[in-house]
Amino acid sequence: MFLLAEIFVLLFKVLYYICESVVKLFAPVKAKSVASEIVLVTGAGHGIGKELAIGYALLGATVVCWDINEKTNQQTKNEIKKMGKDSIHAYRCDVTNREEVFKVAEKVRTEVGDVTILINNAGVGIVKTLLNYSDDEITRTINVNVIAHYWTLRAFLPSMIEKNHGHVVAVSSLLAIVTLMYATVYSPTKSAVRALMESFNEELRLSSKGKSLIKFTTVFPTLVFNGMLKKLVMRFPSLISPLYPKKAASLIIDAQRKNYRERGIPSHMLPLLSLFRNFPNKAQECVKDFVNLSAEPDN
Repeated sequence: MFLLAEIFVLLFKVLYYICESVVKLFAPVKAKSVASEIVLVTGAGHGIGKELAIGYALLGATVVCWDINEKTNQQTKNEIKKMGKDSIHAYRCDVTNREEVFKVAEKVRTEVGDVTILINNAGVGIVKTLLNYSDDEITRTINVNVIAHYWTLRAFLPSMIEKNHGHVVAVSSLLAIVTLMYATVYSPTKSAVRALMESFNEELRLSSKGKSLIKFTTVFPTLVFNGMLKKLVMRFPSLISPLYPKKAASLIIDAQRKNYRERGIPSHMLPLLSLFRNFPNKAQECVKDFVNLSAEPDN
């Protein structure tokens, strides 16, 4: 009898949360304020990272820019200051270097305060066939796109857990859902990011017995004009319109402020590609051949 009662309660909860999700598709979700938050953005020297830093600064947040390129990172800081926003800080940091991450993180804590929103944005992509990658290119892509997330999470999560307040955003890619040619290193790293975010969210949910208020958001951008792809090859360009970094950053900030667990950038792409993944393999291949989406490889 007790088991039947538990099953009934389970079915009721599942139905309730399904209905709740359907309602949220049509009801507007209120975006939370970030004005009192300390936001750290990795890869802030260019592309989406730069636009994320600008976007959060304009919303009144204190922004911390991290990038391995000190010159471009400083340029981001200077541009934001010219907009009249003084709560902006820039630090050179190689996010693949564990010791450096912890050293610079401590400096941020001392000079700025505890980071409350961590944006793991830094990423690299090399467009080559698997056998044409150098060993260093494979290692660096994995280190930047995946391993760096572990170091930043371990550096900043303890203070979030202690205060039971914070938000972690990870930039994955739609290529984590549907892969293409020349993505034999990039796509697996972005799939790993999704799994990492899911796993740690579940770990924190269970270890806190459901009391954790720390939020996790994984975003899956479509192709972005950020210099990573030299030339896109596509039979029907209008089917997938690549975004510019400013628009992508705006949608990422919106997903974070509305506490989405996962969000396609743009939003309709993630459910469409997730559905596509359930097609038979041969059917997927037929669609890919018809669309003929690819990119010219790097030299």
